[in-house]
Amino acid sequence: MSTAFLFGITFYLVVPFWAAMIFAPGWSWTRRIVASPWIAALPLAVYAVLMIPDIGDLWAVMSRPDLETLRAFLGTPEGAAGLWAHLVGYDLLVGRWMYGDARQRGVPHLVLAPILVVTILLSPFGMLAYLLARSIAGRGDRTPSDTSEAVHP
Repeated sequence: MSTAFLFGITFYLVVPFWAAMIFAPGWSWTRRIVASPWIAALPLAVYAVLMIPDIGDLWAVMSRPDLETLRAFLGTPEGAAGLWAHLVGYDLLVGRWMYGDARQRGVPHLVLAPILVVTILLSPFGMLAYLLARSIAGRGDRTPSDTSEAVHP
């Protein structure tokens, strides 16, 4: 499979999970599916397919971080597509955590849904927004009944 193809499909592999968390948060299937960290497996598998052929270069870049070396690696099609798959997979895990934490803490979904959209596009800003929102809108106490819907890694 070509790098361009893998790059092109990566985001679409996670769209159903984001859509479920945003548009069907209380649906029993959403809760069941999102409860599993395996929802990030497909983009992370794309990452593996892209990075395994270049694992030596990747290891060199990551084990001795240097801005120019990293820039050069990410400037390749494989490096950029691999970073994209990495981001898409890990952003989904962040969104999954926020979804479960919000349900557990009682953060209203009308507060959470736009934050999830921001997280899809700009994950660090979404995470910061969620942490702020949960401190304002969510209850800090956790009761045993809350843990039934908690999302654990």
